[in-house]
Amino acid sequence: MILITLGTQDKSFVRLLKKVDELIDQKVIKEEVIVQAGYTKYESKNMKIFDYVEKKKLEEYIEKSSFIITHAGVGTIFDCLKKNKKIIAVPRLSKYQEHNNDHQLQIVEEFSKENLILPVYEMDELEQAIKKVKTFQPNKYQSNNQNMINLVSNYIDQNEGRSMMKKLDNLFQKYREIIMYLIFGVLTTVVSLVVYYLLVYTILNPNQPIQLQVANILSWIASVTFAYVTNRSFVFQSKSKNKWKEASSFFLSRVVTLVMDMAIMFIGVTILHGNDKILKLISQVVVIVSNYVFSKLFVFKK
Repeated sequence: MILITLGTQDKSFVRLLKKVDELIDQKVIKEEVIVQAGYTKYESKNMKIFDYVEKKKLEEYIEKSSFIITHAGVGTIFDCLKKNKKIIAVPRLSKYQEHNNDHQLQIVEEFSKENLILPVYEMDELEQAIKKVKTFQPNKYQSNNQNMINLVSNYIDQNEGRSMMKKLDNLFQKYREIIMYLIFGVLTTVVSLVVYYLLVYTILNPNQPIQLQVANILSWIASVTFAYVTNRSFVFQSKSKNKWKEASSFFLSRVVTLVMDMAIMFIGVTILHGNDKILKLISQVVVIVSNYVFSKLFVFKK
């Protein structure tokens, strides 16, 4: 019996199972094949495939198997080596979206250097490895081989760090526009609030309807000017040469949200006598969302 283990990696490794299926049809593989597939979804009349196998049952399969074909998961390789099993290791590769990086490739290389496994770097090599495994004599694995443990640990640590940075970078690139808009949206709000609070705490009285709206308008002018410059350069990265038209559209869209802002303040403060500081914060949330929609759809549209 041959055991194939694909671990619990949350990406498919169909490429390996397709090749094994092909080798069974060609009679290269004649033994029963049992597969622990994990997240890999694959149907075959030639193999017994389980999504997951309990640890005790998996250990039984390892014991009974003539050899193991596995992705280059360190835990699986160590478990099989401890049971003195012959291993063919096939690394998941990032170019096939089987992993986030190629650290499994490096792990296979290191175990192979120690003559502990048979490596398969491309699927075309699997047939030869299966023919060779019968006569393959791996070195005796020493569980106290600190050099191997350190080496593999270093590879994992380094590549997990790189993988995490790559994930964060991919997430940032995917949502860059929204992230940058939120950052500068917050800064725009800060500009608006600072100007507004400075005015109402110094020269203007928010309890007077006209003075309240004057404070609103002046804070709006300051924040919109700041917003246009930052949105054009850092958020939407506009390449438009017609800056006048773009700026006009931007300020016009802000007029619409200004009216919304003024309406919220008028109804909330003047009519309902609410707290103008709190209502100003609420109105800014509404304005930020509306501004993004208008900018995306009408001003900086690509």
